[in-house]
Amino acid sequence: MGLLDSFERGLERVVNGAFAKTFRSGIQPVEIASALRREMDTRAAIVSRERILVPNSYEARISQADAERMSAIGSALEDELRTMLTAHARTQGYSFSGALTITVRADESVSIGTIDVTSHAVAGRVSWQAALDIDGRRHTLTRARTVIGRGSDADITIGDPGTSRKHVEVLWDGERAMVRDLGSTNGSKLNGQKVRQAGLADGQTITIGRTNIVFRILATAQSERLPQQQDATQIIDAFHGGSHR
Repeated sequence: MGLLDSFERGLERVVNGAFAKTFRSGIQPVEIASALRREMDTRAAIVSRERILVPNSYEARISQADAERMSAIGSALEDELRTMLTAHARTQGYSFSGALTITVRADESVSIGTIDVTSHAVAGRVSWQAALDIDGRRHTLTRARTVIGRGSDADITIGDPGTSRKHVEVLWDGERAMVRDLGSTNGSKLNGQKVRQAGLADGQTITIGRTNIVFRILATAQSERLPQQQDATQIIDAFHGGSHR
């Protein structure tokens, strides 16, 4: 299954069946993804045996009519494009010179059904932002500990009767992450396997009740350390230094 297939699956989370009819003509979202990937591959430059540098700033210009159709998706389109390009870069062993940015905008000089992609390198330091994709919605992790469950006192509340009020927590220290079950009644799974606590990697799926939670790590501009991240770092360090259960 290729990266573009994965992109299409991700896009289905944010585009409902009725809206999908909009794309029967004109530019398809997956065509923008393909054009961006080609631009990255074309502009890849070998710096050394260990490093292949690619641009980190991309702009896809499309016709006004195509842009109006895309606008119904909102920021979710650029989020999915960023996720796809980040995954492609990792697979190919590419390095960015700064945080990855993608912009899709209308250009009157571009004809319907055409994509004009440009890219360039913007110097800067890459930092990483964690997020959770739940039922087609992306939740950016803005704190060191994020509790998920059906209770109103959870940081992320989900309407799943098969989950506990405080079911799991995700810890994020700015570089590493882990998931920990909070003594839930029905337990938790990571990529289909029962888990009490475990380290998290990009793309892994946490399942609680009937709800799937996809963990994401995205490249962003350099940001300040999140409040209480030091606390999460200590917990994760202890986890990696001890036994994994």
